[in-house]
Amino acid sequence: MSGKIQAVRGMNDVLPEEAHLWEFFEDTVREWLRVYGYRSLRTPILEKTDLFVRSIGAATDIVEKEMYTFTDELNGESLTLRPEATAACVRAVIEHNLLYAGPQRLWYWGPMFRHERPQKGRYRQFHQVGVEALGLPGPDIDAEHLVMCARLWRLLGLRGVTLEVNTLGSAEARARYRTRLVQYLERHEERLDADSKRRLRANPLRVLDSKNPALAELIAQAPKLADDLDERSMKAFDELQSLLREAGIDFSINARLVRGLDYYNGAVYEWVCDRLGAQNAVCAGGRYDGLIEQIGAKPAPACGFAMGIERLLVLIKEEVQVTARVPDVYLLRQGDRAERYGARVAELLRDAGLAVVLHCGGGSFKAQMKKADASGARFAVIVGDDEAGAEVVSVKPLREVGEQLRASVRDAVAIITNRASSDS
Repeated sequence: MSGKIQAVRGMNDVLPEEAHLWEFFEDTVREWLRVYGYRSLRTPILEKTDLFVRSIGAATDIVEKEMYTFTDELNGESLTLRPEATAACVRAVIEHNLLYAGPQRLWYWGPMFRHERPQKGRYRQFHQVGVEALGLPGPDIDAEHLVMCARLWRLLGLRGVTLEVNTLGSAEARARYRTRLVQYLERHEERLDADSKRRLRANPLRVLDSKNPALAELIAQAPKLADDLDERSMKAFDELQSLLREAGIDFSINARLVRGLDYYNGAVYEWVCDRLGAQNAVCAGGRYDGLIEQIGAKPAPACGFAMGIERLLVLIKEEVQVTARVPDVYLLRQGDRAERYGARVAELLRDAGLAVVLHCGGGSFKAQMKKADASGARFAVIVGDDEAGAEVVSVKPLREVGEQLRASVRDAVAIITNRASSDS
């Protein structure tokens, strides 16, 4: 007999005991996005590989080493499980002509896939929630995104999440800087690790993002991008900083912050937490004004951010007491008439807005009461053949001292809801 089949490494099940954390986060995020006027956009998890090669960049780690790519046997197309969703979001906006109606404030949610070594809060299938604003030049919309994030950390009860910002300037400024950086790194090539040597030829700015401590001094002494920035880029960055100060958002400038995707330009940022180890970013984003044209439409400004849900849940679990949801009622029943009447009562209680677990599978009242207690429900509603004959129920508090009462279904609803509201 074959052994049991396990999940793919780095692709994790979310068990019922953990689901309440996800639900807390999901509910908080949906309401947070609603009050800012963002609309949901859902894209497929599979896209044509060329979308990511053109947008993320052929020389990035994601495209070179991390994408799950395969050939569609039906038509020979190269397809990829999405490693991020900004490119997919922009593709959908272009394909469906959404910008003709004006600027778009959009958000998405879902799984992403990268073939990398699993580590704390970082998996091969991971989940992101992201926000994109298309057709708006900024810097006011960039500031709104950062103010939004600060509000979310408060809503989630998270502490110790700090903001780092930088600007990558225009494509021309980055080209000038790239030349100076390559010259500097080539003079010290013998000190570079294998990853940095590869990036030196293909994407030298990514060397600055290395987490290798042996390269820290070399990176610190490298030329600074700020020395090559044009006046327009610096003015936009200064305006963004001014808006953040007015909003009371603390931040620091990290001149080495470059982001790992080719489509970024202008302001970029990361929200980081030192409790997550080397991979310490929980949310990152910035401006990507060239991406819409890159994917095949008329040029338009755009910016956005994405956050890793698993990483945030690590912090939420450490800092916030999130209580699992429990039913209001566990309904016990025993007897032929009680079986049918109890099922009808459960629906009536649900019609009144109560969450009800209906006991199934038989068993003595004592055994059923143990399951009622284990369910976490506030009340047990008990139905035997006597109750069924009189079309009433017995209501027993499970989490507090109180008498068991016999009542009509309507009165039982009043007892349960009144007791719940007085305790809240």
